[in-house]
Amino acid sequence: QVQLVESGGGLVQAGGSLRLSCVASRRAFSPYSMGWFRQAPGAEREFVAAITWRGGSLYYADSVKGRFTISRDHAKNTAYLQMSSLKPEDTAVYYCAARDGVVAPSVEYEYQYWGQGTQVTVSS
Repeated sequence: QVQLVESGGGLVQAGGSLRLSCVASRRAFSPYSMGWFRQAPGAEREFVAAITWRGGSLYYADSVKGRFTISRDHAKNTAYLQMSSLKPEDTAVYYCAARDGVVAPSVEYEYQYWGQGTQVTVSS
């Protein structure tokens, strides 16, 4: 399985920026896509962004489009989520996820591997 280790969460003031990183274990011969999900207190986990194996297709939830950017660096086996213009409603635990294959679905049950989650808190 793919092991995912996240970092970059923290406390930030509204309007600020954070960059989340997700380092995956090396899988030299098997492609995998990656995504980001989040879960706010009392809410269900929701899709944030996803990127295909080759990085040619990017997908975003409407709530973050234009503010968040997903990317990946194959040399480092790392995915990133650059978050800008943060709002208090972005406060949540953010999870990195991965799935075997080259496509990047927007539903969580399509992903086999999950990180531990990192807390992002945006103050007003």
